[in-house]
Amino acid sequence: MGVTTSNKELSTSVIKCGEAFTIKLSLAAEPDIVSNPTDIVLVLDRSRSMAGSPLANLKSGAKRFIQIIDESTDSEHDGHIGNGSHIGIVSFATTATQDTQLITSVEDLNAAVNALSADGFTNHSDAFEKAIQLFNPSSTNEKVIVMFTDGVTTVGDNAAPIAAAAKAQGIIIYCIGLSGNGGIDEQALKDWASDPDSSYVSITPDDEELYKLFEDLARNISKPGATNITITDTVAPCFKIISLSAPTKGTASLVDTNSLRWKIDELGVSKSEGAVLTFTVEHIGPCSGTLVVNDSIIYDDDEGNSVTFPSPEITVDCGTDVFPETCPEPVDVTIEGCNDSIEYDAGDLVMESLGRILQLSVTLKNVCPNKRVALAAIVTEVGSDGTEHKRGLKTMTIPAHTGDSCRDVTVRCIKFVLPEDSDVQRTGDNGICEKRCLKARFISHYIDNDFDCYDVII
Repeated sequence: MGVTTSNKELSTSVIKCGEAFTIKLSLAAEPDIVSNPTDIVLVLDRSRSMAGSPLANLKSGAKRFIQIIDESTDSEHDGHIGNGSHIGIVSFATTATQDTQLITSVEDLNAAVNALSADGFTNHSDAFEKAIQLFNPSSTNEKVIVMFTDGVTTVGDNAAPIAAAAKAQGIIIYCIGLSGNGGIDEQALKDWASDPDSSYVSITPDDEELYKLFEDLARNISKPGATNITITDTVAPCFKIISLSAPTKGTASLVDTNSLRWKIDELGVSKSEGAVLTFTVEHIGPCSGTLVVNDSIIYDDDEGNSVTFPSPEITVDCGTDVFPETCPEPVDVTIEGCNDSIEYDAGDLVMESLGRILQLSVTLKNVCPNKRVALAAIVTEVGSDGTEHKRGLKTMTIPAHTGDSCRDVTVRCIKFVLPEDSDVQRTGDNGICEKRCLKARFISHYIDNDFDCYDVII
């Protein structure tokens, strides 16, 4: 069958600046269907939510799947599935029906798919039971269920024990999910599917992608496993790879901080197999927002399997920092080689004061988006007698942030110059070495608001 599924998953969808997360690469492969005859049951959801384009695209995808199996089993598009393989159709809504037995006629299979109409609820347990009943327990053929669904279970028993019993009998289960029709239970699909679930589960929010998902699965069925696999995964520049776990098959090594190489001698040559590699990635750099994690991922094997990995995204929340005052500009001074000393005129410096510099930072909590904030910082100094002396007042406008919701805004480096020759009574007379006790107070409010005053005439 070749490589049947490929997946790339993130351990989380949101991180903060500089945090790490894990990435899981998965592959699954099957032996060649010509030399390893296979009985396949397509289990197709025809519940009410499939009405319209989802059902039309499902029919196109299922018929394309049947066509490719037809061609791959005997190298001809002759309307007959050859070399001992069969396909059966089970469809389900409130209950499931065996629309065909395990047969070889492409015409009869297509007719069963074309006859599907959408109505009713969603009964996954009955669908699995009807599919399992189609298999001949005494047959030595590989047994595969391809479950397609667009929703959660709404009627019937829990399907997990039935799927588990099927897998215990050696039946391989693939799950294809359409998440755009009101949502699916992704964990349920993973529980039903063969392990590792990341290799046997594919989910798309777009029903137009169903044709491609069914086509890719069927195309790879015609190929014999995969040998001499090399996967080179490069993460985007905003991330770096910090560690690798040992893969379940093959070996993995770092190429550099952004790239890794995973090599597998063979996968799925004599039996259905999955392989998983997990590695840890850390966010770096100033980039934030919704970021694509992949820079590139390249797959190669001796059989020429067509393998495409998804390109997941992650949201990086770096908060909002405001720097109302800039740092002083440096003056460049160069001392040439072999010079012992140099005199350099650094220009004029306008002195603000003599004394110490206090830099304050404050975090404004739960600032709503698209609203500017007026902020005042007040500094006083406390003398040894407890009297407070005014040392400065600064007011500033904090720009509005454009986040999706209220967030904390940190204002950094509000500078105050504190002269030493002040009117504060201190305990000693140690100049710059004397301890100084200060108090800082802050006042803030929104500048922008939604209030409008209208004249009312009664």
